[in-house]
Amino acid sequence: MAALERGGSPSVQAAGEEEPPLGLDSLVEEEAAASAGFRLTAVRREPAVRLQHGVSGLEPLAWSEDHRVSVSTARSIAVLEQLSDVHSGGQEMVIHRTAVPAPGNACLLKVGPKKEVAECKEKFANSTDPTVSQTFMLDRVFNPEGKSLPPMRGFKYSSWSPLGCDANGRCLLAALTMDNRLTIHSNLNRLQWVQLVDLTEIYGERLYEASYRLTKADTPRGELEDFSEFQRRHSMQTPVRMEWSGICTTQQVKHNNECRDVGSVLLAVLFENSNIAVWQFQLPFLGKESITSCSTIESGISSPSVLSWWEYEHNNRKMSGLIVGSAFGPVKILPVNLKAVKGYFTLRQPVVLWQEMDQLPVHSIKCIPLYHPYQKCSCSLVVAARGSYVFWCLLLISKAGLNVHNSHVTGLHSLPIVSMTADKQNGTVYTCSNDGKVRQLIPIFTDVALKFEHQLIKLSEVFGSVRTHGIAVSPCGAYLAVITTEGMTNGLHPVNKNYQVQFVTLKTFEEAAAQLLESSVQNLFRQVDLTDLVRWKILKDKHIPQFLQEALDKKIESCGSTYFWRFKLFLLRILYQSMQKAPSEVVWKPSHEDAKILISDSPGMGSTEDDQEEGTSKQARRQSLCDTGKGMDVDDTADDSLPQSNDVGGREPMEEKLLEIQAQIEAVEMHLTREHMKRVLGEVYLHTWITENTSIPTRGVCDFLMSDDGYDDRTARVLIGHILKKMNKQTFPEHCSLCKEILPFTDRKQAVCSNGHIWLRCFLTYQSCQSLVYRRCLLHDSIARHPTPEGKSSLWPKRARLCILTSYFHKDLN
Repeated sequence: MAALERGGSPSVQAAGEEEPPLGLDSLVEEEAAASAGFRLTAVRREPAVRLQHGVSGLEPLAWSEDHRVSVSTARSIAVLEQLSDVHSGGQEMVIHRTAVPAPGNACLLKVGPKKEVAECKEKFANSTDPTVSQTFMLDRVFNPEGKSLPPMRGFKYSSWSPLGCDANGRCLLAALTMDNRLTIHSNLNRLQWVQLVDLTEIYGERLYEASYRLTKADTPRGELEDFSEFQRRHSMQTPVRMEWSGICTTQQVKHNNECRDVGSVLLAVLFENSNIAVWQFQLPFLGKESITSCSTIESGISSPSVLSWWEYEHNNRKMSGLIVGSAFGPVKILPVNLKAVKGYFTLRQPVVLWQEMDQLPVHSIKCIPLYHPYQKCSCSLVVAARGSYVFWCLLLISKAGLNVHNSHVTGLHSLPIVSMTADKQNGTVYTCSNDGKVRQLIPIFTDVALKFEHQLIKLSEVFGSVRTHGIAVSPCGAYLAVITTEGMTNGLHPVNKNYQVQFVTLKTFEEAAAQLLESSVQNLFRQVDLTDLVRWKILKDKHIPQFLQEALDKKIESCGSTYFWRFKLFLLRILYQSMQKAPSEVVWKPSHEDAKILISDSPGMGSTEDDQEEGTSKQARRQSLCDTGKGMDVDDTADDSLPQSNDVGGREPMEEKLLEIQAQIEAVEMHLTREHMKRVLGEVYLHTWITENTSIPTRGVCDFLMSDDGYDDRTARVLIGHILKKMNKQTFPEHCSLCKEILPFTDRKQAVCSNGHIWLRCFLTYQSCQSLVYRRCLLHDSIARHPTPEGKSSLWPKRARLCILTSYFHKDLN
């Protein structure tokens, strides 16, 4: 566990010497080498988002897995969501902005009955002992409302959950205010954030019920009137940091003693007294009812400052723990015993990563899972910002046990590191200091452990003279978000600070395209930052590079996955949008022709019918030119609205190009539609996880796939043949929902069973069952909304033939 080496300041080498191949043919490598002369070329990406309030707290910037950036400010958490809009012709990033407002009232921690707490506060404030009265009056945990001090407003820290935790399958946001209120928020309607639960209130109630003892064996510490006990009860509820774990699987026992797998996520909360509360939530997280359990761990670290999860996978078994850093310097991993979690095991005892009390505070820890190329196994890289240094620790499990290699990287910054972020896909670490300098650290494995190569990114060359307050890297490593304010001008500090969130590119177009083609995720939504780089390139150049087209066609021919077809459709739509002519006028602004028509139509102006027709025809010609994007400037005057002879030759190639791209888009859309239909028919044939309220027009889907003679897909035809054979062999009666008697199908408006129960019929359902083939019921070949009495799952194909009974009235078309 001893330190193996001291990281120095290796020289920065060119990308042509160190950059790994992109996974494409040699044409891709040549074009990438020509476009990027260095490993990293930082380019400014518009727009820059101005914040309404100043940033607050440590690490104020965080980037979620679903491409949302949270910024902790003095009044709210600003959330910037990056979107990939194929219908937008602008080259700027498309950002959707929302905010999580700070609570209006101060958070008062529950340390006892309200009356007793009020009496104790009055006693401590008027105490003759200055060590008690001054400590009480100046402590913002005791006095969050301020009174003589300014009120505690804003947020201290925010943390994003993994993807798939809320009701929409997206990320949850855990927010910690400056007055120590820990809440969890969700954004379900894309416009408003909703607070789901207040964990500070729930944890305070639990401690109050347990008499502020962690276990029943603990002895009472004293009465609330004792100032030390008053401080202890507050410190055991004051959160310092909170971090989410990855999604794990738990087992839930049903009433019939069957077990089913349920997804869950853990939230670890580090408190001032070094205790850690581990909350377990059932997914999707809906609120207080989704809380499964809460356990408290004693870390034993004095003055804890930062927290991070350690998740390690070895031989298909997962190990987890919590990495805790101290303001005095030590770093260690604590074992976490996860109850009812499948496939998890934990450490037997804590592992000390750094034990010296060197007074270098640890304020940021990142844990990155990597693959060791020499040991041929997975490993974990732990990096921590300690002052102006970066502490790193390599953890891997061998036959001898857990191996720990650690050291420091020095010579990075002349000022303390204010923010650190990491790209978990390749292990690249980014650090920044307040002077506007960002360092990129690339881990390189050696036979013994690893070393770092780093290079300097001067933001002053990109944004001018700026000061940095936080950085965050996008999920796929394409962008770096930076919080900046104005730097010094002519040796003078700015009078006012304007906080902005600005974006810098970390990858080239060739690297982004290669990563999209070789992606194991195969989900365009989860790679929005990469697709935005590709979109930006196509909109600027107005063409798809030849190497990307060839590589994508090869992938489609060899693999045939719908992911590559969706990627091709995305490229074609962006190319079509780049060819469109931007309208010369604002869409909502009324045109001059409209104004002329209104004047001529007004009473007393002597308008004629010919003038109205002429104005209408001019407006129609003008609208058609704007819609088709023919590449011609549209003027406001009536003389220039007519096409000139020399413009015809320029418009025809553009029209042909647009028609060609439109034809390619329609071909790809048709292919994807058929592939999705085949997938639906496969589910119908296998009748897996089909719910009772799902209606699938099986016959219509089969007819659509068989209607095109040019579509020769043997898989689809074999599947359709099996489905039709199964459907033609079976006839099924309908049953009354009350008495289960057979319903005669003789009347087109109502059905009466033998017990006299009357059910309204759908007229279209009756017509579709007759010999009139030119009428088709939209509910034909659908799944019944209620299960039939013959069986549950064995007769599912029978219910697939039935047309559902409905109480809706349809107009008689006869």
